[in-house]
Amino acid sequence: MEFLVRADNNLPPDMPEQRRNELRAAERERAVRLREDGTLKRLWRVPGRTGWIGLFEAPDATVLHDALASLPLWPWLDVTVEPLATHPQER
Repeated sequence: MEFLVRADNNLPPDMPEQRRNELRAAERERAVRLREDGTLKRLWRVPGRTGWIGLFEAPDATVLHDALASLPLWPWLDVTVEPLATHPQER
């Protein structure tokens, strides 16, 4: 099943820059692994915002939740998930 995921990054403004950089590097590494296992299909940044939009594939919402919760920035993400269904014209 495919899911459209929107996330806004809400890192605290007073977080030390070194910690921010560590988290961002770990986030990139985790995203690479999610791509490799086929969970993360596409990823876009949102210009002018600290957010992103991703196309994910998972057997169900629980598996998707576990994948999202594995992201190092998870505690600071405001996430919205939209399950996607195939449109009849796509068949």
